[in-house]
Amino acid sequence: MITPPTDSATPDADSPTSFYEQVGGHPTFVRLVRRFYEGVAEDEVLRPMYPEEDLGPAEERLLLFLEQYWGGPGTYSAQRGHPRLRMRHAPFRVNPDARERWLRHMRDAVDSLELSPMHEEVLWDYLDRAAHAMVNTFDRD
Repeated sequence: MITPPTDSATPDADSPTSFYEQVGGHPTFVRLVRRFYEGVAEDEVLRPMYPEEDLGPAEERLLLFLEQYWGGPGTYSAQRGHPRLRMRHAPFRVNPDARERWLRHMRDAVDSLELSPMHEEVLWDYLDRAAHAMVNTFDRD
């Protein structure tokens, strides 16, 4: 299981604030997720994985998950229970191509935030590991 960094792993270890607060809280995560889904909306491989006509519900789920993971409100678990990321992604064929596309859109989103190098590295390390963990097939189709 991938766990969020402890305060000692964050750039401001003497502060009681979470990573979520250190990077700007809700507005930062809204910008991250919104930019990510702008890319997904135009992606011929990823877009079909989202059953809703509107990406809004998926955007909201990812926002709530990431906010909770990084020390923000626990709304995700209150509404949806344990994240169980692998289980929730099992119905979708997540192959290395899908992973790389997901990472490309997320990289663009992370870069758009202009975080400090330390915060960017911590965030990207998690996102990269999470994306690799979601691969559930090596079929090309």
